[in-house]
Amino acid sequence: MPREVNVGPKIRYEKSTVTRMIKLYCTKNHGYKKELCEDCQKIHDYAQIRLTYCRFGDDKTTCQKCTVHCYSKNMREKIRVIMRYSGPRMIIYHPLFAIRHMIKNHR
Repeated sequence: MPREVNVGPKIRYEKSTVTRMIKLYCTKNHGYKKELCEDCQKIHDYAQIRLTYCRFGDDKTTCQKCTVHCYSKNMREKIRVIMRYSGPRMIIYHPLFAIRHMIKNHR
């Protein structure tokens, strides 16, 4: 049975948020401005696929509160590093995304 593809508004927003977090991390740590470095691009592509096929769809919580860890152990650690770095800085660079994420995380 094929997995359901998620294209709803909440998943699109989650994809946009994680893209901004990875781009912020790559820009500040690897010096890439317009595009992502090879490693960050791999993480980005992986995250996009995981969100596309998330079993919770538009009912998805934040990754931090999710009951299912769908990332491989290696990728989970990489995205955790990115989120730890980018999370606090999102309020400066992307305040609306940061506020919305904080609200969603506290529900």
